[in-house]
Amino acid sequence: MNMQQGAEKADVILQKTLAGITPGLRWVHDSSEDISCSDWKNAGTGTSSVIRGVMVMTIVSPERRGALLGVVERNWKASGYKITRVNASKELPSITAFTPENFQVHVAVGGEGQFRFSVTTPCLTDSPVQRPTTPSNVDTNTPAYEGGKFFPRPYLHDDFWSAKTPART
Repeated sequence: MNMQQGAEKADVILQKTLAGITPGLRWVHDSSEDISCSDWKNAGTGTSSVIRGVMVMTIVSPERRGALLGVVERNWKASGYKITRVNASKELPSITAFTPENFQVHVAVGGEGQFRFSVTTPCLTDSPVQRPTTPSNVDTNTPAYEGGKFFPRPYLHDDFWSAKTPART
């Protein structure tokens, strides 16, 4: 598998993760990155990994963040992903898992409740990587996040995810 094929697989994993969340979240693509893989001598191997991500623009209230993380964790386990790390921090929780194909999936909550989902491929044959082709589901006036010092903050209200009461489980 080359980097472009891996990036496309990562995009599918992200879309499957988002599709498993009801009601749905509004999101934009995060910047895409690639990282060279090296051997034990720190020499290039002709392989790299790709990181794809999405930033959630839906406001997820503090009362609903645990419910959203629970949905994601249950869906990942049901898909055969192995949960390798759960950070139960009240302020900045996160979950990391691996797919059976060794793609790392990660969800983290940042400042002001910003949810970011990302997928990192294993080391793959070097190749050019195109931008994701799946359109975000936020209006066209909200561009993809292209990286920078600060993550965009969520600003879209949702009757369920933005509610100030805990979700019933």
